[in-house]
Amino acid sequence: MKQTILIIATLVVSLWACDTQAQTVIELNRQQFLDKVWNYETSPEAWKYQGTLPCVIDFNAKWCGPCRKMEPILENLALKYRDRIIIYKVDVDKEKELAALFGVSSIPAFLFCPINGEPQGTMGAYPAEEFEKIIRQVLLGEKTE
Repeated sequence: MKQTILIIATLVVSLWACDTQAQTVIELNRQQFLDKVWNYETSPEAWKYQGTLPCVIDFNAKWCGPCRKMEPILENLALKYRDRIIIYKVDVDKEKELAALFGVSSIPAFLFCPINGEPQGTMGAYPAEEFEKIIRQVLLGEKTE
């Protein structure tokens, strides 16, 4: 009996861990960006968001201190809003073309992509509350004070 309970508990914890991992910040390369965000090769003249949920794209680099400061904030927000938005990250050292496409010259830089309408960009590290406020206003259309 104890062995059965232990096996069930282990299974539950494993399933929870897999679910949690699936909902965290997702790293994008160029091809994934084309598939999931905007295919600028087939639609270069107009922004056409490919996703089914609004997203935030974090342009960052491993060596960037402010970028590392934002990582836990983004992870927490990805979990908190897991069924409402997606948070992606793009390493500007690996994906120079994507960084250039959006004129990223300073990091961290963020692109907020609503389902409808044009994306909005911002630069710099933000406190968690301020970043969440931007998500709620720009991506979820909530009025915040």
